[in-house]
Amino acid sequence: MKRRDVFGVIGGAAAWPLAVLAQQPKNVPRIGFLVTGSLESPEARAILEAFDQGLREYGYIAGRNVFVEVRAADLKVERFPALASELMRLNVDLIVASNSLAARAVQQVTSNIPIVVPVMGDPVGDGLVATLARPGGNITGLTFLGPQLVPKRLALLKEALPTASQVAALWHPGAYGKRTMNDMMNEANEAALTLAVHLRLVAVHVPDDLDRAFSAVAGERADALLIFPSPMLFNQRKRIVDLAAEHRLPTMAMGKEFVQLGGLMSYGADIIDSNRRCVAYVDRILKGAKPADLPVEQPTKFELFINLKTAKTFDIEIPAALLARADGVLE
Repeated sequence: MKRRDVFGVIGGAAAWPLAVLAQQPKNVPRIGFLVTGSLESPEARAILEAFDQGLREYGYIAGRNVFVEVRAADLKVERFPALASELMRLNVDLIVASNSLAARAVQQVTSNIPIVVPVMGDPVGDGLVATLARPGGNITGLTFLGPQLVPKRLALLKEALPTASQVAALWHPGAYGKRTMNDMMNEANEAALTLAVHLRLVAVHVPDDLDRAFSAVAGERADALLIFPSPMLFNQRKRIVDLAAEHRLPTMAMGKEFVQLGGLMSYGADIIDSNRRCVAYVDRILKGAKPADLPVEQPTKFELFINLKTAKTFDIEIPAALLARADGVLE
């Protein structure tokens, strides 16, 4: 499936070419969807499949009673503004921006088209909404509270590895707005001091920085690795997990998808499922509701996942009390 195609039924159905769409009834809603990775990537396909499932739950069939225009940045987030402008020129009724970074780009090109964001970090701190209860503009959706959970993830990592004193942290400087990034860094450093852990921050600006970043971490003999929330790092999870295994670094990340690939631990909301749940907002807006009046949804459950197979590989004995609290244990 090419970057500029429209998806019908995810997983194999033929795409609808733009020439065909031009002949369709004008009252069929058209949704724009902006994703970070390439359409061929497992990450993007999982997101779009979850969204397609949500559409079906609300009675929408892509290619029949709704059209979905997908644009993919191919992990080049600097392309978001151009792709957002392209969707706006197509006169879509609504844009789903898959994360805060994509939403900020769309926000710059339109204040009129409704925007739904399935995975926001700190929507208020990033200037996407006025408040969670009353967004006030053309943006609403769900927050996964990723940046706010960094101290909790560090505490859980320390609980699993009580003797760890040196923890490296991969972070993407462009993942969120300045205020959100500053708050996340300050809270992480405060938590590290409380836990008697030295936190070494290693910046990853683009995917090609990962090899260099892991070499730096290995050179400092870190005991473990903490992954800060970031759409780019989430999309690069397979590579991160593989590099962590190569350097024998126990890893704590923001989503269970890391653990399923071999990472040691994760703690956070279900990121992929947020793309299914965001259709509740899409449906209400298509039926006349305004984003300004739709409160941002906060997660009610955070999941702790632990990979025991990885723990055994690293000769780590996870405390029984921690295992008892886990929502998922992979063996």
